[in-house]
Parts: sequence; C-alpha cells; structure tokens
Amino acid sequence: MVQRILIVDDEPDMTETCRRALGSAGYQCFTSNDAREALTLLASERPDLLLTDLRMPEMDGMEMLRRAKEVDSQIPVLMLTAHATLESAVAAVKAGAFDFIAKPFSIDQLKLAVERALTWRRQQNEILQLREQLGIVGFENIIGRSNALQQVLELVRKAARSDANILVLGESGTGKELIARAVRANSPRAAQPFVAVDCASLPENLLESELFGHEKGAFTGAIAAKQGLVEMANRGTLFLDELGELPLGLQVKFLRALQERQIRRVGGTRPIDVDIRVVCATNRDLRELVKGGAFREDLYYRIAVIDIALPPLRERPGDVELLAMSFLAKFARRDTAAPRGFEPEAMAALETYSWPGNVRELQNVVERACALTEGEMITLADLPAHLRTVAPAPSARPPAADTASKLTLKEAKERWISDLESAYVAELLRREGGNVSQAARKAGVDRKTLHRLLNKHSIR
Repeated sequence: MVQRILIVDDEPDMTETCRRALGSAGYQCFTSNDAREALTLLASERPDLLLTDLRMPEMDGMEMLRRAKEVDSQIPVLMLTAHATLESAVAAVKAGAFDFIAKPFSIDQLKLAVERALTWRRQQNEILQLREQLGIVGFENIIGRSNALQQVLELVRKAARSDANILVLGESGTGKELIARAVRANSPRAAQPFVAVDCASLPENLLESELFGHEKGAFTGAIAAKQGLVEMANRGTLFLDELGELPLGLQVKFLRALQERQIRRVGGTRPIDVDIRVVCATNRDLRELVKGGAFREDLYYRIAVIDIALPPLRERPGDVELLAMSFLAKFARRDTAAPRGFEPEAMAALETYSWPGNVRELQNVVERACALTEGEMITLADLPAHLRTVAPAPSARPPAADTASKLTLKEAKERWISDLESAYVAELLRREGGNVSQAARKAGVDRKTLHRLLNKHSIR
C-alpha cells in the first residue's frame, strides 16, 4: 500500500521541492500552503505522516501539531524550520513531534527522516492490529507477531474463560507473570484480587507464614495475627512464581489447601475457607523434579490442568524489532531526549543475538542504549560489546540492475566505490571496537583521513 504524506508550508517552493523528492521515492503526497486548508486535508485524506513548517502565518506548526493529534493521535509529525534552536526542537518533541528537520536540508536527510517516521507508524499499527485480532486485554507488554507467540496467546484466551488451574512454563525473562495477569484480566475473576508470590525470594522459615498467615503468639515475634497471601487472594487469582522452589513440606500443605479449599494459619486451629484460581510458573522441568522426588506428583497434576509453554525470544522470528521499537517508544515518553530509532546495523545486531535473558534482557539493552546514545538514532557502537561481536558485517554491492541502468558508467563506478568504502570503514571500526586510532593503523591511514571518511559516510 502506498504511504500518504501531507506537506504543509507557507512557501510554495518548499512544498513543491518536498513533493517532488518524496513523490520520486514512491510516496503519495498532498500539499498545502495554508494551515487551515491543511486541517481539512488532514481530516479527509487521513495521511500516514504530516510534514509541516514550524513558523507559518495564521497558525504555527505547534498549533498544527496539536490539531493533527486531535484528528489522529498516532500520526507522526515532522517539523521543518529555518529557525533551528534547541528550545524549539525540545518544545516540538515534548508536544508530540516525531522529529525536527532544520532548513536548509538535503533531499537525503528528508527521505531518511520520512522513512524513519513511517517505519515507526507501521510498527505502531502492527502492534494495535495484533491486540485487536486477539480481542484480549492485559497484553500491553506482550508484543509479537510470530506464530509461536500467537499460538500461546490464543491458548491463553481460551484458558482464561475457565476456572482451571494453569501452569506457565518458560525460561527466565519470557514474561510468565504477564501471562498470568492476562489470564486473570480475561477471566470471570478479573475484578477480584491478583496476588503474586515469588517462592524463590522468601526464606523457607518465613514462606509458610507468608502463604498461610499466622496467629498471634504462633512463634517468637508474632505479636499480632496476620492474614496470609492465599487468604488475601480469596475470590481472586493466586500467582505462584518459581513453583519448583517450593519446599516439600509446604507442597503437602498447599495441596491440601487446593483439595479442601481451606487453610489454617500457622498456630491456628480454625479452618478458613478460600476460593482461589491458581496460576503457577516455573523455568524448571517439574516432571524431572517429580522423578527425582523433589516435587510431589499429586501436586503437579493438581496445578498443571492446563500448561502453557512460553517460547524463548530466539524462537520468535520477527518479534525482536517490534519489541525493541516498543521499548524505545516507552523510554522516549519518559525522556524527550531519547533517540527515535535504530540504525540498520544496530537492529541487525539485535536480531542476530540469541537473547539468553529473553525479553527482559532486550528491554535492559534498549534502556541502556537510550541512556548512552548522544544521537537521534541508536548505532551499533551504543550496544553492549557482546552484541556488537555478533552483528553481521555490512556488505557492499554494486547498484541494482534497474538503478545502474539509469547511471552513466562513471556514476555507477563512483557509487560502487563509495558503497565499498563505506562498508569497509564500518566493518573495520566494528572489528576494532570503535577505536579510531587502531582502525586507522589497520587501514594504513592517519586519524584525520579516517575521520574524514567517517564524516563522509555518516558513520559513528
């Protein structure tokens, strides 16, 4: 589908220049030299991107931005201005602008900014469509289009309707608690409590009291009666994380609570009725623990009525880019100085890495990059060293046949040499860990020459 762009500027020459440049790149462009006319076009044509001047008579770009967001809250807005100041750039971004382009600018700069903005728009649309297709709430932080994840979410949707106990399996960092919360949000118990317990973080001598509560004087320090977490989850959902760490003695007591739907506080004799739906999670193989005698078989079958296996991130092709852009948008909302996207080499490194820490590790990497980068795009150099080492090497190719046929032999040769030079310098710098002095020595040139090449090819 052809992407549509609305260009607004009070200078006809500027709108025509942008229209020609972007039209030649395959975009459908609408232009206006009047801000109020542009608002009518915005409502009738519903473009994918708004490109507007910052200073115009009758209505400035900031007002245009505000009015555009009222029509389409998701539309990315690129600001054009001949008055490039830090203050105006910050104000535009804070008000919701995607990016800020200072006049005069090159056609390549314009096309690159437009491509970034439309890529972001496409990714946001994909995320919204995924949520609509699922028809399920509670998945705000579970993003992905891979078949592996979609099958899991469909199973969650079906399982949530029943009251059966659920066991969520998966490696650390795959989002098991998010799945448990989505189950509760789509179940008949959605309005009731959700109580999470991390079985691995509580000392064994305190775990029983935390789970089942205690009466006053039950042990030294029990100066008052205390309600346990199981009791607090009454009529709602109890989530037991790292269930494989639950001691055998407590497994017996927890099994009895599930069977009888009653508990007794530590030091108490009175049974307390509880009505709970249990969702458990573990990254351990409970079947192997059962074989080894470390986990009760009867409890396993009681809690694993429905088992949901979350795929690791390395088995979710295509999801890394969506997740990375989603995390980037999250941090950009928190910090207006955050970058707006990823350079191709950086994204290639993210997609190549195996992610042993799964989604949690990816979020941490994106947050780190946002904090460290000084540009508007995250580059390969902004990523941790262990990710840079797995990044695929850039390659130089001759111009495509359909492109080369439009060039003279001299132009095609210059294009090819330029691409080869850019790929060589980028790969050399990557191999030397970003150290310009070492890269210059390897290349047999001085630092000034290498810096000139880096600036020429916009390599950080």
